[in-house]
Amino acid sequence: MSDIHPLILCGGSGTRLWPLSRAHQPKQFQPINGEGSLTFFQSTVQRHRSDLFSDPIVCVGSRHVQTVGRQLREIQSKAHIITEPVARNTGPAVLAASLYLAGAKPDAVLVVLPSDHVIKGELNRLIAQMHDAALDGLVVTFGIQPSYAEKGYGYIMDGGRFDHYPGLHRVESFIEKPSTTIAQSLIDTGFAYWASGISMFRASKLISEYQRHDPATFAHVQAALQSASPLEAEAGLLLDERHFMKAENQPTEKAVFERCKDIALAPAAIEWDDVGGWTSLHAIGMKNESGNVTSGDVVLFDTRGSLVRGGERLVAVVGMNDVVVVDTDDALLVTNKASSQDVKRIVEHLVTLKRREAENHRSQVTEWGRIKSMQAGPGFAMDLLSIDSGKTVTLVGEEGVSRTLAVIHGRLQLVGDHTQSELTPGLSAMVAIGKEARLVNTADTPAEVIEISCGNASALGLSGQSLAAIAADVRAADYA
Repeated sequence: MSDIHPLILCGGSGTRLWPLSRAHQPKQFQPINGEGSLTFFQSTVQRHRSDLFSDPIVCVGSRHVQTVGRQLREIQSKAHIITEPVARNTGPAVLAASLYLAGAKPDAVLVVLPSDHVIKGELNRLIAQMHDAALDGLVVTFGIQPSYAEKGYGYIMDGGRFDHYPGLHRVESFIEKPSTTIAQSLIDTGFAYWASGISMFRASKLISEYQRHDPATFAHVQAALQSASPLEAEAGLLLDERHFMKAENQPTEKAVFERCKDIALAPAAIEWDDVGGWTSLHAIGMKNESGNVTSGDVVLFDTRGSLVRGGERLVAVVGMNDVVVVDTDDALLVTNKASSQDVKRIVEHLVTLKRREAENHRSQVTEWGRIKSMQAGPGFAMDLLSIDSGKTVTLVGEEGVSRTLAVIHGRLQLVGDHTQSELTPGLSAMVAIGKEARLVNTADTPAEVIEISCGNASALGLSGQSLAAIAADVRAADYA
């Protein structure tokens, strides 16, 4: 039974959960229940850690590979990481994982799991029950009994039970994101299920379906895997961009499932939510006697049915009902629950304004410590870098950009082209335009350094983010 391999997909931006979720720190890597709790991704990994499963395969974009590695280490989990150089939807990612696995275990079974959903109940028991059907060549999709007419979900129509697989049903049809009226009519039939995004199949089966229905994408993904580069810091590989970018940009459902004759439906009696907005987090959260869900330093008075998340400071709410208040290090969101789906419009507006808050948190955890943005504007950025003991920060050279470094605590080695110098509090150094350098903390205590980046605005990025932040992304793309 250990031949069931969880495949965890880490795409998506989660704009409706701004300001918690940002482009560079999306929903799946954020804590579910506030600071100190497991992230959505970690919770998904933990849910499927048992003798039933092999080590997971994680598909992630190059921008977030370091975050995946760090969060896996935090929960002491091994994984095989497949890094996508460009986003091509779920289809090519799932195909790449199937090819990766089939090379060693053609009959191994994959269970595809979105990384940003919240699930409660006996999903693993149902997965074990469906194992034989998947081994026999069926593609099993998992459906959720709908509790209301949601127009943002896909629907699977039940085509009747199989005789030889207890609990498994045929699929009559797939219906993609119908209107609310049509969704309600589907539910009224008693044969409609929400498409959960969870599926299960033999690796060789998914490959053969792609060869039949989209041979061009199969060839491109196969070539991307054959030309892949190993990761330097994690167990896994980086798919070749030249080939992978040519794959058809489609979800697995449209590319394969809707065309497959061997498709099946496993109704799942579980609590499931794709957490598409703040109202979802309120719905699944633990409520007090007034129906409020809170985390962080929060004080409420005469407030009901609300979600309030505090950050580093006290958040007090008085005399309000059915509101969402989310405080982060650099942005505060206040909305009523009825309007919370429109948060994505705020993000779109921030992108138009080229605001950093759409891309990054002011304070970001990294592999080597933490970045805190102190000030930014056209052509400059000032950041506080906290570098842990024994860690190294690579500052990537950018044309038209110079950096000044000033240590305020600790001791660092600055290593450049054939040069090395020691920086201690009160000392500063300059990294010339276009030059790369490394900051190495060889001391036993953390070090703090102020980085001032100056140059043309396009080189610094639209949001004025720090060069250290850019370096993290570039390093991820290099060895992901």
